[in-house]
Amino acid sequence: MAAGSAAAGVCLREATQRKLQRFSKLRGKPVVAGEFWDIVAITAADEKQELAYKQQLSKKLKKKELPLGVQYHVFVDPAGAKIGNGGSTLCALQSLEKLYGDKWNSFTILLIHSGGYSQRLPNASALGKIFTALPFGNPIYQMLELKLAMYIDFPSHMNPGILVTCADDIELYSIGESEFIRFDKPGFTALAHPSSLTVGTTHGVFVLEPCNGVEYRDLEYRRCHRFLHKPSIEKMHQFDAVCRLGNFSQQDFVRGDTPSLKLDLEYVYTDSLFYMDHISAKKLLGFYERIGTLNCEIDAYGDFLQALGPGATVEYTRNTSNVTKEESELVDMRQRIFHLLKGTSLNVVVLNNSKFYHIGTTEEYLFHFASDSSLKSELGLQSIAFSIFLAVPECSGNTSCFIQSILDSRCSVAPGSVVEYSRLGPDVSVGENCIVSGSYIIATAVLPAFSFVCSLSLKMNGHLEYSTMAFGVQDNLKKNVKTLSDIKLLQFFGVCFLSCLDIWNLKVTEELFSGNKTCLSLWNARIFPICSSLSDSVTTSLKMLNAVQNKSTFSLNNYKLLSIEEMLVYKDVEDMITYREQIFLEITANRKQSGLETS
Repeated sequence: MAAGSAAAGVCLREATQRKLQRFSKLRGKPVVAGEFWDIVAITAADEKQELAYKQQLSKKLKKKELPLGVQYHVFVDPAGAKIGNGGSTLCALQSLEKLYGDKWNSFTILLIHSGGYSQRLPNASALGKIFTALPFGNPIYQMLELKLAMYIDFPSHMNPGILVTCADDIELYSIGESEFIRFDKPGFTALAHPSSLTVGTTHGVFVLEPCNGVEYRDLEYRRCHRFLHKPSIEKMHQFDAVCRLGNFSQQDFVRGDTPSLKLDLEYVYTDSLFYMDHISAKKLLGFYERIGTLNCEIDAYGDFLQALGPGATVEYTRNTSNVTKEESELVDMRQRIFHLLKGTSLNVVVLNNSKFYHIGTTEEYLFHFASDSSLKSELGLQSIAFSIFLAVPECSGNTSCFIQSILDSRCSVAPGSVVEYSRLGPDVSVGENCIVSGSYIIATAVLPAFSFVCSLSLKMNGHLEYSTMAFGVQDNLKKNVKTLSDIKLLQFFGVCFLSCLDIWNLKVTEELFSGNKTCLSLWNARIFPICSSLSDSVTTSLKMLNAVQNKSTFSLNNYKLLSIEEMLVYKDVEDMITYREQIFLEITANRKQSGLETS
């Protein structure tokens, strides 16, 4: 059994490396028609994010980091109410129609949802989840390149249509050498991964039609009877979604985020990405054009896929338990989508040797990059990725991870930490399980264990300024309270936020928070100083962090302060990219001098 599981792991690694190698050959080269996507589209939450994405795409194309001859687009959500990734999908379809007319009927299109501000992984907030750096490649891969690499085989085996995916997940799979995943059936087609029932409660679960054959294969094409969105374990059993390993050989039945399932245990098939043909896409576009403005959050998975398959019923439209904000028209909109899509088939590509990883939180980020995770082995993630750092201490188990950074050989970085796009001087000590991003720390500094430090360039009144967000990696930036009297319920680095304000000599007033005054959180708390230099910015924010850690006093009264929410409004994307480029050029020069050619 162990041998079977190990063999499956080897196949997964080899398949993943083959895709990476194939994509690497396409970087910076014109693609042949049918060889790659006709269009790659990324969604953005607002115009500021749209501009940031366009700037980064432009830089990547100039540096030949992406395949050429492809149309790359950024589609922004309309101003106003949040519309969810389902609403973003509808807007993207409308944008495609405006740009290409009927021509897009013949295109293969990759649509990547990357709207939102990554409050659970804030080092991705300024430049976007789809541009999150990964610890491998030269130039360094970001999530965009990884997505394109992992889907490299799809376009040439796909009928014209749209593949919908999210920016912060990774799907790895292995199938037979002569096999390909085909997206050539009418309606919708989704990938399915074997997962534990616990994982199924936080994902979409497929109820598959009975299968005539009993032979177990890495790749199976099945029909879905109905789709359940984040169901309870009881519901999985009730609707016959639960499978049993039975007499099959034990395989590495895992989602990347979960332990292996044991032999004879129950499992379910869960979702990741999905494809829709042009007829289905046109149907959704027509619906969107009829309704005009969307005023509620639509989920591309929960609200589109639950309407599909012969077993779909309208009951789910009234279940709002998984909705963050229940708008008055949500149920009505869901019902209209249900009746629009009812009767449309949902085909399922079952990938029995596959893994699904999510990298959308600080915890997931540290686990996959700075420990001996499966993902590290499968993708070939490196502890030192395109970085200069001499005399790195050897660590077993948890290791540090360095991505495009320059570190003095005398600085100290404890195991379990990630440093990206940063410079650390000789007298810098970074504790365990820290994230340091975009920073320049030249002065003597101590980062306590579990610190999160991320610096942003800002353009304010025509002047270049800097601000560094600093807090605990386990802090919940999304947790909010409605009144000032309740801010004692918020925690900063594990300490009552009210106590922190005393330490920083800040008064509790409405002016302490930006934006919505009935939604008070660490995200919109004005506590981060603005400084005229990057190094001063990091040093100052570390002083406020250490003051909380040491229960000493550090007054912020003399500083102009911003919230993270405001930093993103003032962010200077061009300067942040320039800083990264300076680090890149310095490392490249150093490597040439040292005679190193690869990362």
